[in-house]
Amino acid sequence: MEITETSEGGKAVAVLDGRLDTATAAAAEAKLLAMLGQGAVIADLSAVRYVSSAGLRVLLKAAKQAKAAGHGFAVAGLQPAVREVFEISGFDKIIPAYDTRADAAAG
Repeated sequence: MEITETSEGGKAVAVLDGRLDTATAAAAEAKLLAMLGQGAVIADLSAVRYVSSAGLRVLLKAAKQAKAAGHGFAVAGLQPAVREVFEISGFDKIIPAYDTRADAAAG
């Protein structure tokens, strides 16, 4: 898993590339939480093809920290398999999901 920091529309973007699973969850969590310490974050998952329950936990923890800090947290670019897991788990009702980073930045 590689995580690259960039920005879109003045918001911080974490671009995740790889599998978000047990092996990569700790590093992803550390990066997302560190970024959330600075403000709102968009997690670009367009290059993520698989998310396990450990990966979902990371996203949920990030969303909870963002809410507690008064910051925004959203995901963008969900691939079909990841979107399906997101919807089945009900995360689509907890974490705003957008088609693109630009949509997330505008939303």
